[in-house]
Amino acid sequence: MVNKFWFEAKNINCFKGDYRVIKNLNLKIAFSENVILIGPNGSGKSSLVEVINRNIYPVITNKSKLKIFDKELINLWELRKRISTVNNDIKNRINPNLQVFDLILSGLYGRYCYVSKKSERDFYKVEDIIKNMNISNLSKKNFSYLSDGEKQISLIARALIKKPNILILDEPIANLDYKSKFFVIDKINELSKLNTKILCVTHDISMITTIYDRVIMLKDGKIIADGIQNKVINSENLHKLYGIDVEVIKNNGFWTINRLSNNN
Repeated sequence: MVNKFWFEAKNINCFKGDYRVIKNLNLKIAFSENVILIGPNGSGKSSLVEVINRNIYPVITNKSKLKIFDKELINLWELRKRISTVNNDIKNRINPNLQVFDLILSGLYGRYCYVSKKSERDFYKVEDIIKNMNISNLSKKNFSYLSDGEKQISLIARALIKKPNILILDEPIANLDYKSKFFVIDKINELSKLNTKILCVTHDISMITTIYDRVIMLKDGKIIADGIQNKVINSENLHKLYGIDVEVIKNNGFWTINRLSNNN
């Protein structure tokens, strides 16, 4: 029987220095679902991404277990083929004069620079992803000429060029203005027609759209809520998550929160 979960954690604890960033984590994520992980800054979201990418390791005990793609010991090269991660640090590695077409192509070689020797097959792969993401208007632009939203989408296209099983988006709309934010959200929604599944990590509730099958709320390294959107997203859970009194509204598939007046 094929395991339906690509990530399985049982009683996992992780430390950075003396600080426990993941606390008694029990979590399974299926191949079939798009998942959004939401929590305030410092909640352990990025640490969980580091656990998945094997950048930090859990404390090993008889009662704990961690499997990725059904393996407790997984080859890092296999992991990099099957999971692509886009975070905000990547932007700083890109040559500002690199054209978007060449940036996307560089993902086939695990680089962030111009690739001089490229095959006709490489060209077709890049053209295919550009067509699927409807970003042909960006293809010949230099990276430095792009808006912040266009930069983010170009990096996502680069991450998808190797057709990973899982795409991890770590704070994809952080520090974006409203126009760029909505551009990125709309483009990510279009990715749901591809075979790659998304694990999105965010502190921003506006990122949660109809493509996500499951919402996980993380605070202080612990899961405080987990389930379908209509079950998890409510004023009580958001109060637990952020420590503020809010009302939550769903409109046309998008969630917004309004702060309730402070009576103090």
